[in-house]
Amino acid sequence: MIILDSLLFGGLKFVLSKIAQLADAELNDESALREELLAAQMRLELGEMSEEEFAQFEREILARLREIRARTTGAGPGGMKVTGVEARAWDDEE
Repeated sequence: MIILDSLLFGGLKFVLSKIAQLADAELNDESALREELLAAQMRLELGEMSEEEFAQFEREILARLREIRARTTGAGPGGMKVTGVEARAWDDEE
């Protein structure tokens, strides 16, 4: 009974882990956002979208792209990332 439970929960954990990985990959997919922006540019050129609508759409897409880049690179709002800290105490003098 314990083996069956561990196999069942192990399999369930594996499936949920794969679903989480796919959701994370789609959440961080820049290419889909770029395709949406390209489609919006085409609608603008065809007259299906006004300049104001396109500008608003473009702002939203670019903000989402910045969020993705910040999340994937770990950079803060200023675009900088702390990679280490060096500290020295006064009694460590040589």
